[in-house]
Amino acid sequence: MARREMRLAYAMLLPTFLIVLAIVLWPLMANFWISAKPVQLGDLRPAALVVNERLRGTVEAPGDTGTIEFRLRNSSRDSGIEDAGFSDTLPPGLDVTGLDERCTLTGRELDCALGNLDGGFRDRIRLDVTATQAYFDAGENPRQSEAVTRGIADNILTNFEFSSENFRRIFESPEFWHVLRVSFYYTIFGTVGALVLGLFGAQLLNTVFPWRGVLRGLFLFPYVAPVIAVAFTWVVLLDPFSGTLNSILLQMGVIEGPINFFGQRAVELRFFGLSFEFPVALTTVIAFEAWRYFPLAFLFILARMQSISSEMYEAAEIDGATPLQQFWYISMPQLVGILAVLFLLRFIWTFNKFDDIFLLTGGAAGTRTLTVDVYEQAFALSNLGAGAAVAVIVFIVLLAFSFLFFTFSPKDEV
Repeated sequence: MARREMRLAYAMLLPTFLIVLAIVLWPLMANFWISAKPVQLGDLRPAALVVNERLRGTVEAPGDTGTIEFRLRNSSRDSGIEDAGFSDTLPPGLDVTGLDERCTLTGRELDCALGNLDGGFRDRIRLDVTATQAYFDAGENPRQSEAVTRGIADNILTNFEFSSENFRRIFESPEFWHVLRVSFYYTIFGTVGALVLGLFGAQLLNTVFPWRGVLRGLFLFPYVAPVIAVAFTWVVLLDPFSGTLNSILLQMGVIEGPINFFGQRAVELRFFGLSFEFPVALTTVIAFEAWRYFPLAFLFILARMQSISSEMYEAAEIDGATPLQQFWYISMPQLVGILAVLFLLRFIWTFNKFDDIFLLTGGAAGTRTLTVDVYEQAFALSNLGAGAAVAVIVFIVLLAFSFLFFTFSPKDEV
């Protein structure tokens, strides 16, 4: 009975396993597969013979002569086709008087063997014909019948030839290492900023005061609002010419000229005789990331705070502990576990984030991350293999981070 129950359990889990395999594992394996191939956008379809048929000449009465012309071309400029050819059915009433040496005619059935075709192949096959009355009675046009092509072409997506060219080009590019540093900078500071804002918000709303529920709802607005709406709002507010923030800073005398927050790569700052470049656009994008996603951390941290017994705070207050000491020695040890989980989730989600940066800057002004690079390589440059290789690197980085996190992360105290 135990074995039957085990088999039944496996049979019931099989549909779930197949769904996970189709939705998660299959695209992942396909991405690894494509990353090992120099695939361009034009390689998605294998090379094929394209035939365009037309009747040339004036054929208006029986006895008129004309030419059936087949325009041939290889759809690929690089890949060849082996044993290429095509067949077609000629309309009745057109007597062939001149036949190409590569073609044979059996009744009305035409067959042409072209052999091996190189990439970029183009040619024409012409058949001289004479019209009879039967052609006009049938009312058929040679273009009404489509030619059936044949040939063997290598498909770069399905063959078993692999290469490390994509990864070699990526790692040899100095731009990749800059993009990788920007990705970590954006992810770490965006994640920490969201957690810090969420912690402050949770601490603020953990006390009882009038209209606390309304304020909680307002705190959720950045997270639930459509990303395109809030991104457009930030772009308008921070516009260097008509933006509200630039106007306020100029009137207060804080800045001498407008700042292009989303278009200026860096500005040089000096403190105590030291000068350094401050990344303006990247810092603005990080601020948007922290503002938009702090409500998620706020909800989780607030829920954990409210589960802490109030007797602990009362006892600490009797012992003379200050509010800061109560927060540091009572609240923080209880929040370590949830903060660690939130850091893991936000790190993964932020590292994979694409729409925020793309809507705000398009990856310009030093804000290009690995996910934006995937888009640029795969779609802007039509290099699908390189885009898949960058996506594999993103997966490996996140896998390594998750492994290190689960190995060394602190556990929640019970």
